[in-house]
Amino acid sequence: MASRILLVSVNRCDFPYPVFPLGLAMVDTALRRAGHATRWFDCAAPAAPLAAVLREFRPDFIGLSLRNIDDVVFKRRETYYGALLEWCRELRQLTDRPLILGGSGFSIFPETLLTLTGADYGIVGEGENALVQLIAALEQGQTPAGIPGLVACRDGRVVIQPRTAQPPEAWGQPVSWPADLAAHYLRVSSMLNVQTQRGCPFECCYCTYPWLEGARQRRRDPEAVAEDFAAIARAGGRYAFVVDSVFNSSPAHVQETCEALLRRGLKLPWGCFLRPQGLTRDLMRLMARAGLRHVEFGTDSFCDRVLAAYGKHFTFADILRADELARAEQVDCCHFIIAGGPGETAATLREGFANSQRLAHGIILALPGMRVYPGTPLHALARQGADCPADADLLEPWFYFSPELTPAEVSAALQAFARESSRWIVNEPGPEYATLAAKLRARGVVGPLWSYLALLRRVLPQPA
Repeated sequence: MASRILLVSVNRCDFPYPVFPLGLAMVDTALRRAGHATRWFDCAAPAAPLAAVLREFRPDFIGLSLRNIDDVVFKRRETYYGALLEWCRELRQLTDRPLILGGSGFSIFPETLLTLTGADYGIVGEGENALVQLIAALEQGQTPAGIPGLVACRDGRVVIQPRTAQPPEAWGQPVSWPADLAAHYLRVSSMLNVQTQRGCPFECCYCTYPWLEGARQRRRDPEAVAEDFAAIARAGGRYAFVVDSVFNSSPAHVQETCEALLRRGLKLPWGCFLRPQGLTRDLMRLMARAGLRHVEFGTDSFCDRVLAAYGKHFTFADILRADELARAEQVDCCHFIIAGGPGETAATLREGFANSQRLAHGIILALPGMRVYPGTPLHALARQGADCPADADLLEPWFYFSPELTPAEVSAALQAFARESSRWIVNEPGPEYATLAAKLRARGVVGPLWSYLALLRRVLPQPA
């Protein structure tokens, strides 16, 4: 059977820039390949009121995707899951069609969010195959059973089926997206996104990627990746961002992907997340030739003792080398730092700042405190302390700080570093950042804007 499925992206966050809902596009591609008709309702760019969309499209099923639970910023602690609850309440008033939840945010708290929303079903983790199977069962009037990752209420309790990792054939086909939405995101952020692989084999103590995607990596055909880049260019895109948790987990994969881009003769600049380890001059040069312009390094600390406690399995020497390789190829870069996590002390903070002064270039984006998510090694560590009871509801943001430091001490140290070095960005930018970003986009600037933000901090007084 062919059904009509309304896909709702509930994300409305636009900092540091609005992000196109790529996961929903992959689900949409799978549904269309199965013969279904789909329509999108993007809460960040609604083209019509929800009630009007429901009247016109008359969906048989409604899928809602929650990308993030919160902003992982200790000072602000803004949450996003409330929007999911609001949209589910409104949909319940407007239609009796089954509501199906998914997305990375939902997958971290499936039992709680299914209960809070009153939705009919949810899917944990990869949703392409599972959603097609779920709809097929519901079309036939069957009670869904045995579907990997299915979340449903049975006999008064929420039951979650075990997941299985999907091969790239299930999700790795070239992605299509609604032209009007693509145009919107290109206008407001200058970029669309590409995924080249799933799965993360690394052991960062706080990270949910191994839970969301599994530890075994599954890589797309490089030609399919190149086709996504070409499609972005055809849509008028001037920049692409590779959303893999770590693009360079396999040097062979990086090489094959870049060579596919070069064979296409694509001139589209792009950025990605890189692990500052295992990089060589030849590999960085190849990425730059293929269009790499920006790198976001998952650095986390500039102190070896803290890096070991975080489970990073690389050293500051690796970071220094990676930064130099990026500088040599004129690739702009930034280092994300999480200050105050396991193993951090006042001495390691000072050591990290001293080491940062040795970097050739790059911006440093630092945040105090480490957001705790269920099931991570950090969660187990946090539960050993008196401040995080075993039954703590982590849906509301809870942050870990080393017993050696208070949140105020970590924040004060970071602010002191920012006063000593304009490359350290700590305080959240004010309204002037949005004004600057809009002007830069209007002038044709593409990609991340951290370097401009650092310039803004140099010319404007910063709060203490």
